[in-house]
Amino acid sequence: MQPKQRILNAPVYQPGKPIEDVKREFGLTEVIKLASNENPYGCSPKAKAAIAEQLDNLALYPDGASLSLRWDLADFLGVKPSQLIFGNGSDENLLMISRAFLSEGTNTVMATPTFSQYRSNAIIEGAELIEVPLKDGVHDLEAMAAAINEQTKVVWVCNPNNPSGTIVTATELEAFLKKVPSSVLVVLDEAYYEYVVDPKYPQTVPLLDQYPNLIILRTFSKIYGLATLRIGYGIASEELVSALEHVREPFNTGALGQVAARAALRDQEFVAACRERNREGLKQLTDAFDEWGLSYFPSQTNFILVDLKRDSDEVFKKLLTHGIIVRSGNALGFPGYQRITVGTKEQNEKILSVLKEIVTGALK
Repeated sequence: MQPKQRILNAPVYQPGKPIEDVKREFGLTEVIKLASNENPYGCSPKAKAAIAEQLDNLALYPDGASLSLRWDLADFLGVKPSQLIFGNGSDENLLMISRAFLSEGTNTVMATPTFSQYRSNAIIEGAELIEVPLKDGVHDLEAMAAAINEQTKVVWVCNPNNPSGTIVTATELEAFLKKVPSSVLVVLDEAYYEYVVDPKYPQTVPLLDQYPNLIILRTFSKIYGLATLRIGYGIASEELVSALEHVREPFNTGALGQVAARAALRDQEFVAACRERNREGLKQLTDAFDEWGLSYFPSQTNFILVDLKRDSDEVFKKLLTHGIIVRSGNALGFPGYQRITVGTKEQNEKILSVLKEIVTGALK
């Protein structure tokens, strides 16, 4: 049996190393995972209560249209319910967009390095990749606009960008959108939207009226702390959502995820508290990096990409032996760097104590 040859060129996504694997491999009883940008404070108690109320209904299929969540989220965002599409995490929304718009003979423009799934989905659909290097860790929107040609169908803008954590500003984004032909879809991946505190960051939902070729992707996996339940969503024109519905799988979001997301949405106090604690944790990390003379990208997310000026995989392995999981920069296109999720104060203290020994050379 021979699969389509081009799928073999698409890299298999490598998630952060599982906690249980690290425990077994190194004989550890305690491991902290700061690799996948999960919320260390979990999810809202209201979401947990909503899940508990649904446990007697697990034999039933979920609402395939996510109607109750759709109405609640539309009201929260100030859009029409028909302007929303839901996916099994943002990953499925990326897949749906690629399936709907990309094919052989087309191309797609993206930054590099950025979130790997844009690239993988394009390869699977047979589209040509046009990758534009980041400029000081930020999307080079001018170069990306210049790279668009007649075969371009989709442009991806990860804002804030993963793995650098940087943003493009409202002024930069609007100048870019004016240059993009109306026939080209612009995907704004805002998975870390709720973590951003920079006032220059664009508020993109109002732009939908002016740019029908725009789709905004967000998720309940990050600050809402519902990563295991996989609820991502897109906000776009009714026409664009209608087109994407043709490639959406039936029952693609689960009932537990839907009710948890509705409850989480109602607890914006939890969201605000997580955002504040994240900024405190980020400062805890960057204060130490400044003291040690390390460079890092200014992050508007719940992770930071820091240059340790050492082999990324070697540092990654040393941290594993101390029960700390991060992401090696080698896997992200940033050799010498580590991407570290911002943890609790205690988790941050633990990784900083080990990193200090690595940086000072005390840990061989």
